[in-house]
Amino acid sequence: MLFNSIEFIIFFPAVTLLYFLIPHKFRWLHLLLASCIFYAAFIPSYLLILFFLIIIDYSAGLLIERRANKRTWLIISIIANISLLGMFKYYNFFISNLNQLTGTDFILLKWILPIGLSFHTFQSLAYTIEVYHGRQKAISHAGYYALYVMFYPQLVAGPIERPQHLLPQLFTAQRFSSQKLYEGLRLMGWGFFKKLVIADRIGQFADAVFNNPTHAGTSSIWLAVFFFSIQIYADFSGYSDIAIGAARCMGINLSLNFNRPYQSNNIRQFWKRWHISLSSWFRDYVYIPLGGNRRGPARRKIYLMLTFLLSALWHGAGWTFLVWGFLHGIFTLVYDWFKKCFASFQIPNFFAWLITGTCVGFAWIFFRAASIKNAVLMILQSVDVQHFSFGNLLALPGHGIQFGNFTLALSFCMIGYMFLVERYSEPKLLDLNSRIIKDGCIFVSSILLILFFGVFQKSSFIYFQF
Repeated sequence: MLFNSIEFIIFFPAVTLLYFLIPHKFRWLHLLLASCIFYAAFIPSYLLILFFLIIIDYSAGLLIERRANKRTWLIISIIANISLLGMFKYYNFFISNLNQLTGTDFILLKWILPIGLSFHTFQSLAYTIEVYHGRQKAISHAGYYALYVMFYPQLVAGPIERPQHLLPQLFTAQRFSSQKLYEGLRLMGWGFFKKLVIADRIGQFADAVFNNPTHAGTSSIWLAVFFFSIQIYADFSGYSDIAIGAARCMGINLSLNFNRPYQSNNIRQFWKRWHISLSSWFRDYVYIPLGGNRRGPARRKIYLMLTFLLSALWHGAGWTFLVWGFLHGIFTLVYDWFKKCFASFQIPNFFAWLITGTCVGFAWIFFRAASIKNAVLMILQSVDVQHFSFGNLLALPGHGIQFGNFTLALSFCMIGYMFLVERYSEPKLLDLNSRIIKDGCIFVSSILLILFFGVFQKSSFIYFQF
């Protein structure tokens, strides 16, 4: 079920209202059934995959805590999760490349990638790893563990929750709070604004160029790269806002997943602010266990690059994703080198922000492009200054989309409004009364902008494919 659908508009208030009406001892069952309905709206049979992982990891957690061959059961849990992820997500990528290299003709599997598979496998792995290290007690109640994996707001696109953070809240008898309901609805409204007014609108132009860059001019390439950079942020952070808001309405706090990443002054700061739950997952469960900063500078660089490449594969099985991850690894290493060699040199904030944004935007070309060939073509066309012209900025012959000057101006205004709100709406800077007034104005304006300028095409969120 998509957040931006009529079904969800009915589903969300019904689930939330019933959650507070029924006794606490039955709430886990109510939310679990609601989560099953939410997920089954995509492909019902894929619920079996979720239940398979739940049974394995629930059992592994109990056996690990008994300390009988705990390492073996952790390995079984890891293998089960990674094998399922590999079969659905990476098998065809590996086989197709093998066929091209060796001339073989191994059969590719014709199945659809389960929605959000990477998210709930990583959340399941976080549980068994935390139990193994003694930082989380194994859950004896299978229903609560299943709800931890399947909690509907963050089931298909995160945030990726740690068991210590989410499980205690599920066990707690949450009381209705008008303040939390208000905070949740405000967050949801802001998320819908980012998705419907910004991401889905500028995505039409970005998709048209990236899907067929051959006939796009230099200025159109630049605009498409800029628009995609904004689209993926507005789309993904918009989902996170809706998820966090929906949970907040029930008194449950999900983890912050974005913290103004495009206001970062360096690439490391960017990764501390972008998709925070995934970045911290790779840091805690991959980079640090490999050795992190403890094995010397040479190995640290290798571990850093490996972590970025694994993160890239998590996003998708394709060479374009690997190049994207490799570029971010290189950017990070260059930044570390510069910081070490020129520690006393301070780049002005504006130029630091501009350099960081340019690097991130350049890498997004590979992330979004359909192939390495298309990415290289776009890069070459983007530096063809002889054919740069603001006059043909929106000229996309044969792309079949309507993106006129009014839509362009509206898009830039909405993007500017989004960044201004996120920059200057810090609650800690305001007293309670002014915060309520300010947040209320933002909430009302978001709803009005959605009604007047929203794109209602029921398009899925970008990160559903991961």
